[in-house]
This record gives sequence, C-alpha cells and structure tokens, in this order.
Amino acid sequence: MRKLMFVLMLVSSFPHAVANMTESKPAANKEDADFVAGKKAIERKDWKSAVDALSRALTRKPESADIHNYLGYAYRHLDDLTSSFTHYKEALRIDPNHRGAHEYIGQAYLKAGQPDKAAEHLTRLEQICGKRCEEYQDLAKSIGAYQKGK
Repeated sequence: MRKLMFVLMLVSSFPHAVANMTESKPAANKEDADFVAGKKAIERKDWKSAVDALSRALTRKPESADIHNYLGYAYRHLDDLTSSFTHYKEALRIDPNHRGAHEYIGQAYLKAGQPDKAAEHLTRLEQICGKRCEEYQDLAKSIGAYQKGK
C-alpha cells in the first residue's frame, strides 16, 4: 500500500515538475490570464495571438523571465529572430539559469546558422541541470541534426 501511495504521489506531482522545466514561476504564471492565453496560443501554433497576449502580460510583469522566454519562442516561429533574441536575452538577464531560455535561444542560434553559439548554451545547460535534463537533451539533439545537415 505504501508503494502505491508513493507512486500516486510521484505521478500527481509530475505535471508540476514538467512545468518547472520551462517556467521559473509556473504558479504565478497561471494567475495571469494573458500569460495563460499566450501559452494556449503557442500550443495551437498561433504565433501572432501568442505575441499579442504575452505582450499584454509583459506590460504588467516586465521582469518575468517566463514571459520573455515564450515571447522569444513565438517570435522565433514567426521568423523574427531579432525580436526572438531580444526576448531570450532579456529572459536570461532576469534569470541566468532559465533552462527553457537556454534551450530556446540555442534553437534560435541554429536557425540563424550559428551553431557555436548554440553549443555555448548547451554547455550552460549542462552546468545548470546536467546531461539528463530535457532541455539539454532536446538542444543536443537539435545540434546533432544541424551538424548532420551541414
């Protein structure tokens, strides 16, 4: 019975653990309707709506690394790398250990044809969370695919 309770506790805490991987303040983010709307727009791949909603959230929370990270993500998918880099860099200024921002800026550097810069963020992810964290593994896989394609 104790084993079952332990497994149930572990499983029930899993979604929260996953949210923490990309977001540094998931509880606070859930309280912001525009942040939630922006994240849902990202899930739908509606990049313009994501930018609109997250930009509104940013006016109230300009020091949110999570908002900047997701704005960078949406702009990257709109092929606006200038805005994407601006927001990723701001996310990392606010939270230098933001795992999601390191992964996503690495992806942006690959898109910009700068694999050396992507590798710098992979190294930083290794320092932050090791080689087993999802962000490290995803970026490592993307770098490998990029190198194979060249």
